[in-house]
Amino acid sequence: MLHPSYTDLMKVVNQDVEEGATKIVNSRYSIVLATAKRARQIIAGAEPLVPARAKDKPLSIAVKELENSKIKIIAENTEEE
Repeated sequence: MLHPSYTDLMKVVNQDVEEGATKIVNSRYSIVLATAKRARQIIAGAEPLVPARAKDKPLSIAVKELENSKIKIIAENTEEE
């Protein structure tokens, strides 16, 4: 079993969304894409935003960052003004 679970991560990502509004993340796929992208940034040399041990893998660090709200997923349909 994964810790945290996908549903727990989805709750963290969608916690600031008002009830009845469109959620930022509706599927596990969005969580996978976001954490994979952040893991690639860490591999490329980006500093982890959470304490990490030497044996922690980049994907584990990315999941911890998402769980601790250190990174945000931005909805694709958000328009900039």
